[in-house]
Amino acid sequence: MMHVAADPTEGYKISDVFRETSTVGLTVCRTWAFIDGGDRALQISPGVYDELVFQALDFVISEARKYGIRLILSLVNNFNDYGGKPQYTQWGRNAGVQITSDDDFYTNPVVKEYYRNHVKRVLRRLNTVTNIAYKDDPTIMAWELINEPRCRTDYSGRTVQGWVQEMATYTKSIDNKHLLEIGMEGFYGDSMPEKKQLNPGGYKFGTDFISSNLIKEIDFATIHAYPDLWLSGESDYAQLGFMQRWMSNHWIDSMKILKKPLVVSEFGKSNKDQAYTLRRRNLFMNTIYRNIYNFARSGGAIGGGLVWQIVAEGMESYYDGYEIVLSENPSTTRLIAGQSHKMLALGHMLNRPHDFI
Repeated sequence: MMHVAADPTEGYKISDVFRETSTVGLTVCRTWAFIDGGDRALQISPGVYDELVFQALDFVISEARKYGIRLILSLVNNFNDYGGKPQYTQWGRNAGVQITSDDDFYTNPVVKEYYRNHVKRVLRRLNTVTNIAYKDDPTIMAWELINEPRCRTDYSGRTVQGWVQEMATYTKSIDNKHLLEIGMEGFYGDSMPEKKQLNPGGYKFGTDFISSNLIKEIDFATIHAYPDLWLSGESDYAQLGFMQRWMSNHWIDSMKILKKPLVVSEFGKSNKDQAYTLRRRNLFMNTIYRNIYNFARSGGAIGGGLVWQIVAEGMESYYDGYEIVLSENPSTTRLIAGQSHKMLALGHMLNRPHDFI
């Protein structure tokens, strides 16, 4: 969103996305509050920001507010898309810091200070459009510490957990009004080794869904779901069976162990997959949506789901195979709208807050 809006000639696309999504009943958007180095950088170098790009994020937030959309803003990426963890460690190297791997992001005091400074700069930002500080803005629903954290130098999950505890505490010290989540995909770790069998085969990424989400500063848990990548080449039946187990186990754990809400914060099916058809994508999405609705209807701790990714017409450069253009995909749009309205009605029926819905 911010990357698009940083080009003044493309700002209308932000308005288009929010208008189209609000029309079908969507109320929460997850997007990046970082561009670390590179094209249209928000953070050009540690502590050095491009004011015009920050104003683009101001605009994104103000447009979300206009259309009744709440935002989950992610503060850094694990991957090198838009800079991320690799850019932070490279900045450390440039400053003469001894860096052995990108995972030093979680432990090196200089690099951690770069991240803390970014958190402080974003949360204390005064929006030039609305004149509301981000940390006080109800349009922002939650902060996300990092998109899909991984640590290949420590598969136990303890390194990432230590970083989460430190940065969650720091974030809450600046802003204790907003919700906070980690950005995890849901992989189980060493705290409950019997659950690691639920991870997709061969996936060890150094995170621990249980122990990290038990941190008291973390307000809700997240999972991502990409069986077309994680179980590549397996049948739709096998992938859907995995999804059923993945969702139900995390839902139960969120209720009984974490005692916190769960959000499926990314899921999708790529049109680049050799076996892709629109019908298969809709079937996959409908399965996810049905599970979310049934879990929520039972009174369980599930808040909703965010499909990856909805874009506007004219945003082809952002296509990654998972893109959905509502105006060009009527059957998928009907599916999304149906789920949105069912969840909204359920929220009213249960007479409980539905910020996550």
